Amino acid sequence: MKTHFIAIGGSAMHNLAIALKDKGYEVSGSDDAIFEPSKSRLEKKEILPQELGWFPEKITSDIDAIILGMHAHEDNPELAKAKELGLKIYSYPEFLYEQAKNKTRVVIAGSHGKTTITSMILHVLNFHQKDVDYMVGAQLEGFDCMVKLTEDNDFMVLEGDEYLSSPIDLRSKFLLYQPNIALMSGIAWDHINVFKTFDDYIEQFRKFVASITPGGILVYNEEDAEVVKVVENAENYFRKIPYKTPEYELSNGKVYLKTEMGDIPLSVFGSHNLLNLEGARNICHHLGIMDEDFYDAIMSFKGASKRLEKIEREDNGTLYKDFAHAPSKVKAAVKAFCEQFKNEKKYGFLELHTYSSLNPVFLEQYDHAMDGLDEAIVFYSEDALKIKRMEPISPDLIKEKFKNENLKVFTSAQELHAYWDLLDKTKGSYMMMSSGNFGGLDLMK
Repeated sequence: MKTHFIAIGGSAMHNLAIALKDKGYEVSGSDDAIFEPSKSRLEKKEILPQELGWFPEKITSDIDAIILGMHAHEDNPELAKAKELGLKIYSYPEFLYEQAKNKTRVVIAGSHGKTTITSMILHVLNFHQKDVDYMVGAQLEGFDCMVKLTEDNDFMVLEGDEYLSSPIDLRSKFLLYQPNIALMSGIAWDHINVFKTFDDYIEQFRKFVASITPGGILVYNEEDAEVVKVVENAENYFRKIPYKTPEYELSNGKVYLKTEMGDIPLSVFGSHNLLNLEGARNICHHLGIMDEDFYDAIMSFKGASKRLEKIEREDNGTLYKDFAHAPSKVKAAVKAFCEQFKNEKKYGFLELHTYSSLNPVFLEQYDHAMDGLDEAIVFYSEDALKIKRMEPISPDLIKEKFKNENLKVFTSAQELHAYWDLLDKTKGSYMMMSSGNFGGLDLMK
């Protein structure tokens, strides 16, 4: 099969391209910007475009599938040529469904926790040498690629994202998967640039539940009121299995899960991760993994990349990096960090740089998000606001919305870096929350 990727350099797109190359497909692609690690990984597989840009001449009538990434625009010249030739154009999730339509599809959805839960499931299955197809949004220890596609595997585990499928397909990605087994971890308003109201956002999850195949299974977080409402109001037929935070204790800096088989030591911390773990255990049960085998495997799970990920510094300072930027994720990460390091001075840094997080209306969602930290720092770039053509935001407004008078607010990378350089990283514990890089801050210094 001959495939061409429009915007091949994306985090998800390049992994799918590699998976198809490994499956034996003929793969080509284009992009106007490709960064590491995508560039090196594509080059290793010999599918890195020879030059950057869009080239309509690459689009020929013998291509079986065009896969269109979100990074491309609706007026992309390669897309126009594909339409002119009448080629089959797929969004990323649409193509994944085509690969999985004859398999049992397991879809993990939710505003927060979905990457970690999917990672936990894959870690357990890999530990017990249970082979499945998958797509996950983070690099995992022991896995070469974030996407795996085969002809033979019976199951496919998919991280289900509620964001849009492509520039020409405005459906939420997870609506295309039609799960046989699904999980919903939580609902907290996100992607305000697309879903203008909270109800519009919740509607995507109502549609997701409605897309579960008849007689399927939904594992859901019964501690989340919005999730419970969506599940209780669903009109289609499926089996409902609730889960909640299991019992655990923190002893000498180590988390122990309380089970019928005794106390299980874990390598992750935070009540939100214990809740994620319980969701993963329920899903694994339906994939044929007994509880004893689940606990045996989960002890060695160290977390997904950039999810409370410990950074090994040369000075042995305690530093964690987290992808958290949406309010619910920030609150969960801060709570876990404060619980884990309650006897140490705690520094928490948050970068606001997405359209949602820089929207004054959406900033209301961050109220008390940084509470519990001894030093709470928020950084956003005034230059980034100009580039995004957004109105200026004052540091006082940030403090007001966060409801934290002691908040330190930096609006220039230079000032933030100067503050960082003055801190003794061998004293206290540090957490850096961002899907960006704090204006190029070197976390190793």
